[in-house]
Amino acid sequence: MPLIAPSSYQPPARLWNGHLQTIIPSLFRKVAVSYVRERIETADDDFLDLDWAYAPNDLPAASSFTPHHSSSNPLVILSHGLEGSSTSQYLAGMVRHLTRNGFDCLAWHYRSCSGELNRQQRFYHIGETGDLHFICQYALSKGYQTLYLMGFSAGGNVTVKYIGEQGTALNPAIQKAVVFSVPLDLMGSARRLEQWDSLVYNYRFNRTLKRKVAQKAAVMPGVFPTEVVGKARTIREFDNLFTAPQNGFRDVTDYYTRSSSLQFIPTIAIPTLIVNAKNDPFLSPECFPEQLARELPAVWMEFPEQGGHCGFPSLAQGINGTYWSEERAVAFLTESKSNQS
Repeated sequence: MPLIAPSSYQPPARLWNGHLQTIIPSLFRKVAVSYVRERIETADDDFLDLDWAYAPNDLPAASSFTPHHSSSNPLVILSHGLEGSSTSQYLAGMVRHLTRNGFDCLAWHYRSCSGELNRQQRFYHIGETGDLHFICQYALSKGYQTLYLMGFSAGGNVTVKYIGEQGTALNPAIQKAVVFSVPLDLMGSARRLEQWDSLVYNYRFNRTLKRKVAQKAAVMPGVFPTEVVGKARTIREFDNLFTAPQNGFRDVTDYYTRSSSLQFIPTIAIPTLIVNAKNDPFLSPECFPEQLARELPAVWMEFPEQGGHCGFPSLAQGINGTYWSEERAVAFLTESKSNQS
């Protein structure tokens, strides 16, 4: 489909660059969502924590919410970003807007991202799609007839890779996907995060990832190379020293090459919207494949000049109000294919 240009997004005047559009919503936005937590067991003797939220028209009283609820509403399965969770403000804000518009939501956590370390040696990585497939199958087993997938940042990469891998074999109940701020090319994004103006994000993620390895090592002594991992100064070094070898990749180049979702976009068979802001401090030029966007039958791409990373704060509704990205997502999910642009 044609590239969607120009985008309708306009930022608040006081948030005049990508860093402000990224940081201010992350630090100061306050959205509270009432989730129902469910833990499900995986085939490899591990667990995944799921947070459910239901549309108000679905259940008359919040006290009756259960994780075993069966609904006639469409279900949106949301995948968070690196080291995120269901309470990350970009995801909580989206869940609030989706439920207000008649969607049930399932925000699932990657292993060790729900507040409790997972049981197995493996963690998560942003090319791993098996858990998302498992979650989709689980949602279908609960009786949902229509599923939509949504992802943010790393979760966007997982989502795009998954639906591209599945291609025409994707379960027909999964009807659309929407992703925001996606590092379609992981090596390019790693290099972008090593530029001087993005190092603060790089250091923050690297610090939290190393801390999680140290916590896991405390309960699995002798398993993890903590001394080696402790030397990592950037995400790319962490992935080379830890993520790649832990998950069977030769090195970080092999990991990023095989896990980048860009190569899977041409085989996507369902209507999919990819929204990446051009001033996103996490994304490299490869994450804006405009020519590819013009060639694909099922994929829409929108590259606003502004928006930051998982930002897109509203021009009119204030820091805690509904964001443009949330309105854009609902519009895409509810419009007919002929009117998607």
